[in-house]
Amino acid sequence: MELVAGCYEQVLFGFAIHPEPDAGGDHEEQKWTPVADFTHHAHTASLSAVAVNSRFVVTGSKDETIHIYDMKKKIDHGALVHHNGTITCLKFYGNRHLISGAEDGLICVWDAKKWECLKSIKAHKGHVTFLSIHPTGKLALSVGTDKTLRTWNLVEGRSAFIKNIKQNAHIVEWSPRGEKYVVVILNKIDVYQLDTASVSGTITNEKRISSVTFLSESVLAVAGDEEVVRVFDCDSLMCLCEFKAHENRVKDMFSFEVPEHHVIVTASSDGFIKMWKLKQDKRVPPSLLCEVKTNARLTCLGVWLDRVTDTQESLPSAAEPSPVRKEQSKVNKKEAGGVVQEEERQSLPNSRKCNLTGDSKKPMKGSTPVSTKKRKMVEMLEKKKRKKKI
Repeated sequence: MELVAGCYEQVLFGFAIHPEPDAGGDHEEQKWTPVADFTHHAHTASLSAVAVNSRFVVTGSKDETIHIYDMKKKIDHGALVHHNGTITCLKFYGNRHLISGAEDGLICVWDAKKWECLKSIKAHKGHVTFLSIHPTGKLALSVGTDKTLRTWNLVEGRSAFIKNIKQNAHIVEWSPRGEKYVVVILNKIDVYQLDTASVSGTITNEKRISSVTFLSESVLAVAGDEEVVRVFDCDSLMCLCEFKAHENRVKDMFSFEVPEHHVIVTASSDGFIKMWKLKQDKRVPPSLLCEVKTNARLTCLGVWLDRVTDTQESLPSAAEPSPVRKEQSKVNKKEAGGVVQEEERQSLPNSRKCNLTGDSKKPMKGSTPVSTKKRKMVEMLEKKKRKKKI
C-alpha cells in the first residue's frame, strides 16, 4: 500500500504504508507506519490532480501536462501533452482507460496501455472543473465554468444530456452503486437521484467544500476550507459526526477498503497526510491509524494498492439491457474512493464492439508519451518562436 500526494512545490510524494502486526487482536488500537519511498519531480508547476490504477500513478499540473509514473519500477514513464491549460481532473477506469479534463474545456479518453488519445471532446465552453465516471464505465458526469452539468455517453463518445445549473459547480461524484450523485457548488451539496435526475435534497457545509468521498451508498464525507471533516447522511441530510482532522484546511480526501479496515485518508495545507479507520457506526468519529508530515502545501491525494482487492462485483455483460433512461444506468460500483483492481474485466463495456470512442489505431497529435527532457526542449523552442513573433 502506498500513499501518493501532490503539492504546490511541484513534487509527487510516495509513502509506503506498513500495517503493524496486531499482537493483542484489538483492531481498534492498531497503528500503521508510513515510510518515505520516493519523491518525483517531473512537473514545472504545481500539481493539481492525481489518479491511480494497479500499475501507474498519473499526475496533472498547471504546466498543462499529465505525467505517468510506473509504481512497479518506480520510474518516470513519460508525459501526455494534449491539453492546453491546467489539468483539473484525472480518473482511471480499471487498467485500460484514463479520462482527463482541463481548463481548455476538453475531456480526453486515453488508452492506458498504449497511452494514446482515443477521443478528445470539447466538453465545456469554459473550464472542465471536475468529472466522475459511472460504475459501469458507460457514462461520465462533468461540471465546468459554463454553469452546466453534462452527462457523457462514453461508449459512443458523445454528449447524452446537458443540465443548466445556476452557478459554477466545482465537484461532481457518483455514489458507490451509481444510484445517486452529488454536485457541489461552494458550500452546498445537491444530492441527485439517478432514477429521476432531480435534486432530492441539499446539504450545507459551514465553509467552501474542497473534497467529498462516499463512504457507502448514502453516507458522504465532506471536507472544506477548515480543519474539520463532517460525515453526512445523503437521505436524511443530517450530519452524523464531525472530527478535527488537521490544523489547517483539508485539501483532498480518499477512501478505500481492505480486509478489516475501512479507511479515509486526508491531506491538508498544514503538510500532513493522515489515515483514519472508520467505525461501522458512522456516527462515531474515526480513529487515527497514522500520519506523515511532508513539509509541503499539499493539493491532491491518492492511494496505490499493490495487489488485487476484490471489492467490486462483476460488471454486467455488454448484452445486458440498461434498467434506466437513456442518459443514465444503474449498476454496481467499485468501493468508495476509487481503489482500482487488477482484473481486466473493468475495461469500458463494449469497447471492442463499439470501438468505445473513435479510431484508437490513429493516435491524436501530441497524445503519445514523451520524455521529460524532450518535453522541456519543445517548450523552450515554442517560447523562442513566440518571442520572435513579438
